[in-house]
Amino acid sequence: MPGYPPIFASFHQSLSRLLHIPYGDQSDDLASIIVRRVEHFLHNHKPKSFDAWSEQDIYLITYGDSLTEHGKPPLKVLSEFLGRHIRQLISTVHILPYFPYSSDDGFSIIDYLQVNPALGDWNNVRAIAERYRLMTDLVINHVSRESLWFADFVSGIQPGRDYFIEEDPSTDLTMVTRPRNSPLLVPTQTRRGTRHVWATFSEDQIDLNFKNPDVLIKMVDIVLFYLARGTSVVRLDAIAFLWKKLNTACVHLPETHAMIKVMRLIIEQVRPGALLITETNVPDPENFSYFARGDEAHLVYQFALPPLILHALNRGTEKYLVHWTRALPEYPEGCTTLNFTASHDGIGLRPLEGLVPDSEVAELVDSMHRFGGFVSMRTLQDQSEKPYEINISLFDAMKGTRRGEDHWQAQRFLCSQIIMLGMKGIPAIYIHSLLATPNDIVGVERSGRTRSINRRKWDIEELRTELENPVSMQSMVFKTLKTIIGIRRKERCFHPDCPQQIIDIAPGILAFSRTEPKTGRSLVAIHNLTATHLDINTKKYQGWLDLHSGNTFTSEHLKPYQTLWLVSDTR
Repeated sequence: MPGYPPIFASFHQSLSRLLHIPYGDQSDDLASIIVRRVEHFLHNHKPKSFDAWSEQDIYLITYGDSLTEHGKPPLKVLSEFLGRHIRQLISTVHILPYFPYSSDDGFSIIDYLQVNPALGDWNNVRAIAERYRLMTDLVINHVSRESLWFADFVSGIQPGRDYFIEEDPSTDLTMVTRPRNSPLLVPTQTRRGTRHVWATFSEDQIDLNFKNPDVLIKMVDIVLFYLARGTSVVRLDAIAFLWKKLNTACVHLPETHAMIKVMRLIIEQVRPGALLITETNVPDPENFSYFARGDEAHLVYQFALPPLILHALNRGTEKYLVHWTRALPEYPEGCTTLNFTASHDGIGLRPLEGLVPDSEVAELVDSMHRFGGFVSMRTLQDQSEKPYEINISLFDAMKGTRRGEDHWQAQRFLCSQIIMLGMKGIPAIYIHSLLATPNDIVGVERSGRTRSINRRKWDIEELRTELENPVSMQSMVFKTLKTIIGIRRKERCFHPDCPQQIIDIAPGILAFSRTEPKTGRSLVAIHNLTATHLDINTKKYQGWLDLHSGNTFTSEHLKPYQTLWLVSDTR
C-alpha cells in the first residue's frame, strides 16, 4: 500500500475490501486509483460539510423545465419561482436529469458533464445549489445509444469499446428480472458485425458493463464532478440492475451492494453530510436491503407509500396502510426514508405485492382508468404480464373513490399530502402535486408516452394567473400546502428520526403518534380517509392544540378527509 496519511490509509483499506467482491485481485489497484482521485478533489476544492437532516427538511422534485417562460432558460425560471413563491419552505431541490439526453425525459444521457442547453447552464444550476441542497441523478446503469461511449463501441475503439455488455441471443435469459416488456438484447450494427447488447429499459438505454473496472472509475469521476458543482444528495438511478450475472435474476446482486458502499465511502470522504439515495422500486424487504447495516444508502425511497395512500383514500380504509406502517423495520442509525406520494414516474404497484389482494389492486387500476389514467405492464418470467405502474396526475387520481367521482377531490388530495408530511422520514413533494396539476393528456398525445401525463411544462404566465386566482384549484392547494409545510418545519416531533407509532381509533381513520425523545413531546396525527363524517372517541385528546387550525380540539367527529395534528402543549 502506498504511504498514505492515516485517514487515506484507512480509506484505501475499506475501498479495497469492498472492491474485492466484484473485482477480486484487481481491488487493491482500483482502490489506489480512487484514493488518488479523492486526494486530487480535496486539494482543489474547499472542505464542505452538511447537516444530515432535521424537521425542516422538505424535498422538492422537479424537472428543469417544469416551468417555462419564452426567451428565458427554464432553470432560471425555476430559480426565480423558488425565490418568489417558495423561499426557505423547502430545503432540497431534486432537479431530475438536467443533461443532454435522447429519450425517457432525461434518463437516457448523452453527456454526463454538460447541462442540457435547452435548460440553461452550470451557472443556473449553481444558483439553485447556493440556496438549497441540490439532488442530482447519477444515471449509473445505462447511457444513451447516442453517447460518445456507445459510438466508440460501434466503431470498435477505446474507451467505449468495452463499456457495454454483449450477449449471444441464444443465451437463456429467462431468469432476468424485467421492469419493462421490451427486448432485453438489442441488435446493433458495428464494424465487427451485428452485436447484441444488454438494454434493461429500452433500446435507446444501453446498460454499462461494470465488470470492466474502467466504467466504475468513470462513474467515480462523474460523482466527484457533481459534488464539485454543488450537489449534496446523489441519487443512484435504477441501481438494483447494475451488475449482471448469468443464471441469476440480475438484480440486487452482492456486487451491486458493494458498489453502492464504495460510492458512500467516497462521498463521505469528500463531502461529510452529503447523502446517497438509491432508487429501487421493489417490495419493501428488497428496498430496505439497500440500508445494509448503515453503511450503504443513507436514504431509500418509501416506494410502498404512494400506492398504499392512494389505495387507502380510494377505498376509504386504513387497513393495509396501518398493517404496513406497523411492520416497518427500525432503520439503522444514520439512515431514513424519503417519503413521497408522486414523482416524475407513475405510481408503482410492485410494492403492493403481498400487502394488498390482487382483486383490490385491480379495482384501484380500474378507478385510475376512469379518472383518465393509464397503466403500464411488466413481463413475468412465464412471459405473462402484470400491472407495473399507474400513470396519472396524483391530483386527478383523487377525483373520487372506487364508487366514482365526487366533489371531495381537493380535500382528499390534501389529506394524502398531510399523511406523507407527517410520517417518519423526510417528505418529498413533486412540483405537480404542489401545483395541483391535472392530467396532461395533450402531453401524452404529443410524446406518445403515458408517463407524460404527469410531466406537464407549465407556462409561468399561465401558472401565475392560476395562482393569483383565489378560487382556482392551483391557488387553493398551493397556499394550503405552503401553510402546512410552514407549520411542519417548526415542529420538533417531525424530525425524521422521531419514533412513530400507530394508534387505533376507528375504521376509516389513520392515526399515529410522533414523539421527540429528548423532551418526550408527542404529536398525534389523525386523518379521516373517507368521504363521510365519522364519530370518533378521542376524549384523551380533548383540549389538545390542533396545529392545523391553531385551535383547541374539542370535537368528537371528523369531517370528510379532515386531518389533525394534535399536541398536548405549546412548548
